[in-house]
Amino acid sequence: MSFSTDDFAKALEQHDYQFQKGQVVRGKVASYDSDGAYIDVGGKAAAFLPLEEASLKRVTNLEEFLPTDEEREFMIIREQDADGQVTLSLRQLEIRQAWERLADMQESNQTIQARVSGLNKGGVTADVQGIRGFIPRSHLVERNDLESLIGKALTVSLIEVDPTRRRLVLSHRMASQAASLSQLAIGQLIEGKVVSLKPFGVFVDFEGTTGLLHINQVSKNYVASLNAVFDMGQPIKALIIDLDEAKRRVSLSTKVLESYPGEMLEKMSDVMAEADVRAEKARKNIEQRGVE
Repeated sequence: MSFSTDDFAKALEQHDYQFQKGQVVRGKVASYDSDGAYIDVGGKAAAFLPLEEASLKRVTNLEEFLPTDEEREFMIIREQDADGQVTLSLRQLEIRQAWERLADMQESNQTIQARVSGLNKGGVTADVQGIRGFIPRSHLVERNDLESLIGKALTVSLIEVDPTRRRLVLSHRMASQAASLSQLAIGQLIEGKVVSLKPFGVFVDFEGTTGLLHINQVSKNYVASLNAVFDMGQPIKALIIDLDEAKRRVSLSTKVLESYPGEMLEKMSDVMAEADVRAEKARKNIEQRGVE
């Protein structure tokens, strides 16, 4: 039986390709033009890849970047037109894959490099693998001169990764703390300053890290009010009694430095002045029986 050109065209028309926006397809370059490339993805018409959708990076030579003999995956960003042609993107596929990588990194508490690209209300914007992220001022180590950060690469932690809302929130401070935590040890005496007073405890900043001096760890005697004991910005020495790198938590204690219950409340200056000597004794006690 003969099979005419018309028969072939009808057969193609009867075939349902089911190309949909967001679908990933495989294909090879069929030809190039000044605005992009035509890609054979098995449809009744060659798909089109616009030059600006070839990559997250700037592509000047599409033939070199995407050779004809190389099969690649593409994302459909516009469904079939009247001629059956779909529009493809490598750039959008790279963005999707970048979001997936970032979500995996957030899950495993990994850090990543981000390059600061500009200023924004309340912080700075930064580029992470081609995706625009935001670092709030409160999550920057350098918070005063934000303009000096533009162009700099910062190691950041991932606070929020939401590809649906295109929302990427980062923290330089948390990444710095994580790096600092690896250099800390239980039993280590730290020297810092009070940066926050809460009903449950005192937050102390030291060497780029923040530790918590819980109200139960201030003194062996009952502490009625932390505001009556500490002032904002006050210098303080304390012993590290617990480290949780996964949660980036440092637990501190001053009661282990007391010579008698209540000394921190009555003669804190004596405890602080002799903290280095007392810390050695406290370390031995921690090793022998742990912190009470």
